[in-house]
Parts: sequence; structure tokens; C-alpha cells
Amino acid sequence: MVERVRPGSPDDWLIVAGDVAEHADEVLAVLAGVRERFSAVIWTPGNHDLWTRPSDPLRLRGEERYRYLVNGCRQIGVLTPEDSFPVWDGPGGPATIAPLFALYDYSFRVDEVTTLEQALTRARQAGVVCADEHLLHPDPYPDRQSWCRARVSATEERLSACDPTVPLVLVSHWPLIREPTRALFFQDFAQWCGTILTAGWHRRYPTAVAVYGHLHIPRFTVHDGVPFHEVSLGYPREWARRPSPPRIPRVILPPPEGR
Repeated sequence: MVERVRPGSPDDWLIVAGDVAEHADEVLAVLAGVRERFSAVIWTPGNHDLWTRPSDPLRLRGEERYRYLVNGCRQIGVLTPEDSFPVWDGPGGPATIAPLFALYDYSFRVDEVTTLEQALTRARQAGVVCADEHLLHPDPYPDRQSWCRARVSATEERLSACDPTVPLVLVSHWPLIREPTRALFFQDFAQWCGTILTAGWHRRYPTAVAVYGHLHIPRFTVHDGVPFHEVSLGYPREWARRPSPPRIPRVILPPPEGR
């Protein structure tokens, strides 16, 4: 799949919306490979990128693992949520490309439950528990909710400082709003898919388009007049149930005809 990711022109940029691999060296190797082909590569982490698997020689967890990947990206010329947001001046521009890392806080809960404890209990009983519970560590924060709140606060500050006259492309691994998760077959999984704290960002900031992954339901939707592209690849076993393999890369700007 990585070999199929080729630019349409030497000036093309590539957005990578997380979940590249589950070992740190593989994440950086893949990003280095596509960086050789594209004029710019913008990456934001997914939950798989942040896992600390027993088989990974890198034992860093949580924030330290994220910072390790950020530093590795800087060495190979890949932009991250910790770098200045670049402005795309090509077709469909200008637009500020804003890679966001906001995590999740279990607030995308099913309507029947009101507390985190109830939501997790229901998910365990249904056998629908994200592997993050075992592999994505929040260190040095006490829990993922605290890490999420810190990331949301820092990201809001960054977005508020952007030039309001230049449209934004908001790039997040987890969807910024609850609506896309309504398509999940197992609704109990939605609590690992985002936070209600980001629900108004596409309205509060001058957003041209939002890009996300994570759900393994690649599609195009519109919310409050803003286009949302889910660009996740999913797993090969999921491709077999679809009429065609994933389309990569997906064109975000200029907007595809009719969108």
C-alpha cells in the first residue's frame, strides 16, 4: 500500500492521519519513504502509533513516546502537531494545514449510559474493548482523559492564533465530532473515538475541510456545511468486503468535483 502512494505532481503534499504502524522504527521508516516522494508530509499520530507493544524495542510510553516520534519526524523533514502549521498555496489554496493531536476522553458514550464506569462495564460485557486499554499508556498523566484535556487546551491555543482570513484543513486521527461514529457496528467502541471537547472546532475556526481516520469507514460527509473526509485504510480483511481496494492518496484540495 505504501508503494502505491505516489504524488500526482512534484509539488503535492501528503497528509498522514495516523496509524502508520505499531513499532516506532516502522512509523518513521514509512514516513521517511513517502517524504522522499512528496514535497511535504504532514503527520499526526493515531492510537496504534502510540502503543507500547512488548515486541517493540522502544520501551517509551505515553508522552515520551509521542515526543520521540515528533523528534524522529523532524530529523526526516516530516511536519507534526508540534511544528508551525504550514500554508498550502497550491490548487484550492491558500489553506493552513493543521495537524491536531487531541486524543479521546470516553465522552462519545452510547445514549443509554451516563458515566464512564457504566460505559466501560457495558463494553466489557459486550466484548468490545479497545486494545488501547492495554497498550496506550498516558504517562506521565494519571489517565487518558487528563492527557486528552491537556492536548485539547494546547491545540485550542494554537488554532486561535491562526490567521482567521486563511481557511483551515483540520487533520486529526480521531474524528472531531460524534456523528461519524454513529456508523460503527459496535456503538460501545465509540468511547475510544474522540471527545466532545472538539465538537465545535469546525464551526469556531474558519474550516475549509476536516480530515480524520480511525473508524475504518472511509467516506465523505458534510456537517454544518463543512466537508469531512475519513481517509483510513483499515485492514486487508476489511477491503475484501468492499467492491474495490482503498483509493490512495485521497485528494483533499482542490475539492473533488461535486464536493
